[in-house]
Amino acid sequence: MAASRLRRTLTSLSLWVLVALLAGLFAGAAAQAWGLPGGVGTAELIGSIGTLWLNALKMTIIPLVFSLLVTGVASIADAAATGRLALKALMVFAVLLLGATIYAIFASETLHLLWPIEPAGAQVLLAGAPDASVVRESAGGAGLPGFLAGLAPANPIRAAAEDAILGIVVFAVAFGFAVTRLNAARRVPLVEFFESISETMIVIVHWVLLAAPIGVFALSMGVGLNAGLGALGMLGHYVALVVLAQVGLILLIYCVAAPWGRIGLARFARGAIPAQVVAFSTQSSLASLPAMVEQARTAMGVSTRTAGLVLPLAVAVFRITSPVANLAVVIYVAHLHGIELGPAAWIAGGVTALAVSVGSVGLPGQVSFFVSIAPICLAMGVPVQVLPLLLAVEVIPDIFRTIGNVTADLAAARIVEGRDALADPEPGAGI
Repeated sequence: MAASRLRRTLTSLSLWVLVALLAGLFAGAAAQAWGLPGGVGTAELIGSIGTLWLNALKMTIIPLVFSLLVTGVASIADAAATGRLALKALMVFAVLLLGATIYAIFASETLHLLWPIEPAGAQVLLAGAPDASVVRESAGGAGLPGFLAGLAPANPIRAAAEDAILGIVVFAVAFGFAVTRLNAARRVPLVEFFESISETMIVIVHWVLLAAPIGVFALSMGVGLNAGLGALGMLGHYVALVVLAQVGLILLIYCVAAPWGRIGLARFARGAIPAQVVAFSTQSSLASLPAMVEQARTAMGVSTRTAGLVLPLAVAVFRITSPVANLAVVIYVAHLHGIELGPAAWIAGGVTALAVSVGSVGLPGQVSFFVSIAPICLAMGVPVQVLPLLLAVEVIPDIFRTIGNVTADLAAARIVEGRDALADPEPGAGI
């Protein structure tokens, strides 16, 4: 109930954050043209408010990511232990997530080759962002040897203090699997402890996001003050590239569902539409679950047993658009800063994206945006200062995130059903 109340609150905030973004840009542009009362002192004060809000978000990253990963790994292990069907579903989820992560890197880099960021436009969007020029070394900054050395932190506490996020992710995953090996008397209290930490951090993030209109206004006013209204065009370019990456993923899901799920492409597409409509209107996979179960059973030939187990499990632990959209955002920010990413950085980002996609499942979009993307930025050596401006326009990409997740959930259910699915009445269904 608390999660649904949080989701409704943050959904209503989306409009206010977008309004604050536009108001800040226009106010900054007006101040640039006609002067700002108080001059430099006022500009510094406004900038400090934006920096304060950004730091308040950043302070929750390490404890929230660690606790979410521990509880996420524990929940997956519990699900796998419930039976062969659940284990098969988790294996399908893992293969699809791995494929989506590889696709995300190639698709995002290809989109930037076809439709690159203009350097002048990049400077416009970065203008006024606090310390946007500061770039830390990624886990892959020293190439493959540096990447491998960073997988196991010699001192997890020091790694957390230095934002060495990849080592923290690996340690959290190992810790989570180790927890599952304990007997129930020791395991349950420990998992509940980390669940309490994650829920506490989410409450703090919720409080910080309540001030999002103020923080985004302050940051965007700094951009408008330095660069006028030119940032609007760059934000439109950003939204277009992230959405295109997700549309490509959705099309790829159709291509995978047909042969692997032994279902005709047209039949799968027709069956997915009602659930996709609910996803579009609610931006919630959980709210789309009843429609998914119904369509899987009546339109896609999935048995009640498989639909009843796989689809709720998918909503709980499987979010295929997370690595795609998150890596698209991080790669966009990297290109925005002119950072050249190589194979080691891509691997570091991909590993982190896969891990946080499990931990952040079920979080509201505004919370998961920063919690999921900031660790990937840190792993790849990409600054996070511009993320609050991108958060303000997340409402559009978030629609495609949900549609993609719902489509992949239905595809996974049909793939898990496999040869046991009801016969496809269309010719060439298995092709």
